[in-house]
Amino acid sequence: MTAMTVTTTSSVSLLSTPLDLDAAAGSRQQQLLARFKRAILDGQLPPGSRLPATRSLCAELQVARNTVLAVYEQLVAEGYARADRQGTRVAALAGAATRFVQPSRPDSTRQSRRVSTMTPTRDAGDRTLPLTPGMPALNRFPLNAWLRAQERSLKRAGPMALAYGDPLGEPALREAIAQYLRVARGVRCEAAQVVLTEGAQGALSLCVRLFANPGERAWLEDPGYGGVRAAFHAGDLKIRSMPVDGEGIVIPARAWRSPPRLVHVTPSHQYPTGAVLSLPRRLELITRARECGAWIIEDDYDSEFRHRGHPVPAMQGLVPDAPVLYVGTFSKTLFPGLRIGFLVLPQSAGAGAWPALAELLRGGHRLEQLALAEFMAGGQFARHLGRMRRLYRERQQALREALQAHLPGYEVWGGDSGLHLTVRLPLDWQDTAVSTAARAAGMNVGALSSFSAQPRQAASNGLVIGYGNTSSEQFAPLIRRLAQVLRRAGKG
Repeated sequence: MTAMTVTTTSSVSLLSTPLDLDAAAGSRQQQLLARFKRAILDGQLPPGSRLPATRSLCAELQVARNTVLAVYEQLVAEGYARADRQGTRVAALAGAATRFVQPSRPDSTRQSRRVSTMTPTRDAGDRTLPLTPGMPALNRFPLNAWLRAQERSLKRAGPMALAYGDPLGEPALREAIAQYLRVARGVRCEAAQVVLTEGAQGALSLCVRLFANPGERAWLEDPGYGGVRAAFHAGDLKIRSMPVDGEGIVIPARAWRSPPRLVHVTPSHQYPTGAVLSLPRRLELITRARECGAWIIEDDYDSEFRHRGHPVPAMQGLVPDAPVLYVGTFSKTLFPGLRIGFLVLPQSAGAGAWPALAELLRGGHRLEQLALAEFMAGGQFARHLGRMRRLYRERQQALREALQAHLPGYEVWGGDSGLHLTVRLPLDWQDTAVSTAARAAGMNVGALSSFSAQPRQAASNGLVIGYGNTSSEQFAPLIRRLAQVLRRAGKG
C-alpha cells in the first residue's frame, strides 16, 4: 500500500488560527470550510493528506464536533476530500496549487478575434439627463393603464402564464403586431411571420444568425446605429460602410460587383441624420438585392412618430415578397425597459427558418408579452401613440426655436420623424469634447462622430440632441447653456 502523508492541525496555520467570532465573518462552519478549501487549493494540504481527527480539531478551535463533521461531509460532497476506513483524506486535484493564481495582466489572446475588432461606438452617459437622444417621455406613459393590462392578462392566463411559452413569442401578441403593421406601416405579413425578440438588438442578431455565414459581406449606413455594427462583427461578417446623404444610404453601382449578404438600412428615419430613404433608392435596393440574393434588414426606427405629412410606408410592403427582414421595437413607442422587439420574416424564408428558430429561441417574458397584447387589443397603444405624436411635435418645435435663438447659423438635420435633431458642427470643433463638456453641464447630447466608422469628417461631426425626454419650457435655457459650453470648449 502506498504511504500517505499525515498532516496534523498544528502544521497548517490556516486551521490552527482561532475562528472569527464576528457574525459578519460568517458562521464557524462556513469559516472552517473556507479555510480547508483554501489550504487544499493552495497546496498546504497536499493530495493524500489525512485531515485532522475531528475530536482534536474541535478541541483546538473550540467548536462543536458536529460542526467539524458537517465540514468534512461537505468537503467530500464537493470533491475536495474522500472518506474511507482510514479517515478523510485530501483528494487529488490537478493543478490545485496554481488554480487561483491571477496573471499579471489580462490575457487578450484568450478572447475571440471578433472581440478585438469591436470598438466603442457610444457612451450612453446618464440617460436621465435632458436632451438624451432616443429616450421617450417616460413620465407620460400611462402606467395605470399598463398595470390594468397586466392584471387582466394574468387573470386570463392563470398559472400557465408562468410556464415556458412559444419559442417565437406569445401568439396573441404576434397577432396584434401583425394587425398593427398591416394597417399602420403597410407591411405584408401574417402573425405566423412575426418572431418576438429581446428588443431590436435581438432581432438584428437573429438576422445574422439565420441569414449570413462567417466571412460574407454586410453593408451598413455611415453614420449609423452602432448596434448593427456589433451584430455584424459578432457574426464574423466583412463590413462595408456606405455614406448617407439627404435621401438616405448611397450605394455606388460598382459596389454591387461584390454583392453583400445583408444590407442594414433605417429608411423611415435614418439614425442619426434623420434622412428618409427616397422611393427610387428603395426600389433600386430591393431590385438589386433580389438579383444577387441579398437580404435587406429594414430597421423601421422611429417610424411611428412622423411629424410632417403622412407616414411613409415600410419598404417591406412595396412589392410582394420583397427580400426584406423587417425589424421593429417598442422601446421608443412605450419604454426601453420593456425589451420587446420583433422580426417579420418573408414568407419565402419562413419554411427553412422555423426549425432553426425552435432550437435557437426559448419562450420567455410571457407576462410582459401577454400584457402588451392586452394593451394593444384594448386600444391603449394606439391612443398612447396619438398623444406622443402631438407631444413630440410640440417639443421638436420648441427645440428648433431654441436652436434658432441661441445657436443661429448651425445646420440642423432631420425633423420629419423621431425623437432627435442633429446639429452639424464645423470640423474645427471636436464633437466628442463638446459632448463630454455638455454632460458635465447636465445635458446628455450625443457626439455624431461616435456613430461613424470614419469620424472627424464633415458629414460625421455634430451633436445629436434628443427632445423626447425634455419638456418644451426647458429647451431655451438648456440650449443657451449648450451655447456657453461650445464657447468654453474651444476649437480643435
